[in-house]
Amino acid sequence: MPFCSCFGPSKAERREADRREAEEARARAAEAAQKRQEQFDKSAAGRAARAQIAATKKSSEPSKGEPVLKWQMG
Repeated sequence: MPFCSCFGPSKAERREADRREAEEARARAAEAAQKRQEQFDKSAAGRAARAQIAATKKSSEPSKGEPVLKWQMG
């Protein structure tokens, strides 16, 4: 049952306002996430995690001539 726009904002106006609010909330969330990531990168845990990832990437490179999976019998 449609209401007259004199009782408040129209449906289109409400949708536009909701869209703008959602867009602003996403922007604030992205800024907060970026700030948390920068703080983590500066922390000792962040540096350790980055070093561990680098070591994992380096060790996961397959050796030439060696199978990736080694099967063992018995």
